[in-house]
Amino acid sequence: MKAALITGITGQDGAYLARFLLGKGYQVYGLLARRSTATTWRLDELDIVNQVELLEGDLTDLSSLIRAIQIAKPVEVYNLAAQSFVGTSWEQPILTAQITGLGVLNVLEAIRLTDPGIRFYQASTSEMFGFIQEPMQSEKTPFYPRSPYGVAKLYGHWISVNYRESFGMFACSGILFNHESPLRGIEFVTRKVTDAVARIKLGKQTQLALGNIDAKRDWGFAGDYVEAMWLMLQQQEADDYVIATGHTTTVREMCRIAFEYVGLHYEDYVVIDPKLYRPAEVDILLGNPEKAYRKLGWRPRTSLEQFIRMMVDADLNRVRNEGFSPILASI
Repeated sequence: MKAALITGITGQDGAYLARFLLGKGYQVYGLLARRSTATTWRLDELDIVNQVELLEGDLTDLSSLIRAIQIAKPVEVYNLAAQSFVGTSWEQPILTAQITGLGVLNVLEAIRLTDPGIRFYQASTSEMFGFIQEPMQSEKTPFYPRSPYGVAKLYGHWISVNYRESFGMFACSGILFNHESPLRGIEFVTRKVTDAVARIKLGKQTQLALGNIDAKRDWGFAGDYVEAMWLMLQQQEADDYVIATGHTTTVREMCRIAFEYVGLHYEDYVVIDPKLYRPAEVDILLGNPEKAYRKLGWRPRTSLEQFIRMMVDADLNRVRNEGFSPILASI
């Protein structure tokens, strides 16, 4: 049985990827950092927590990564762990650099020192494009990150390319555009919106404060995007791919869809709070997934309307059962 090691397994993408790999017959190991109280609620929600083996380790500790690889003996390592919230990266830029940037180097070194034949996936991000240099961003679009998070991710991306070219390692980066789900952390705007919709509908909240609701994003469903991660590591040659839908939607339109689903008008509840604007705003991100379509045969299957409704339904259920509060868990 093939084994895979996932860092960040308790996050949104890690949980969906774990389920996907289990369905493919993998033995799945996950790295669990102990900086704070560990939470496995996403694995619980997918009913797979007892099917994966969790190993203690941290991206900032090379020795723990080496031990995890020696125990798991994976054929594939998926590095999804990061300080992954853009807003927090302004408040904790050094921590973000250490985990989201240098942490990637530690994983690559651990692989190189133990088994350089392991295939490696790095979770890159559309935030690396930031101040966009082309209307539609592809693998060839120049990067211009606009946050400490974007800068740290760019280091992780380029060090992966460097190890591929310098040591011949099979290292791929998926430049994923925004991807959401009912497992999204509450600090992300889509989940903030759907949670508020549920609370407003159930009479537990009266308004929703947002920043720039005219920002445009290319939003997809996380459950679709993890398949692209796996497909990258099944190719004959390692390469980097943009994973996106090729369509943009404003935060405003996303609010309309979510509120309308429960019979409400977003204009009656959304208020603009200037404090919620980013120090350096990224106004629009639009991915060109043509290479992934052509080389990987990958396509997104879930529409924006479908997964927003899924998220609203999940939050309605959570709010009705308020005693358990997984929404406070970070990704």
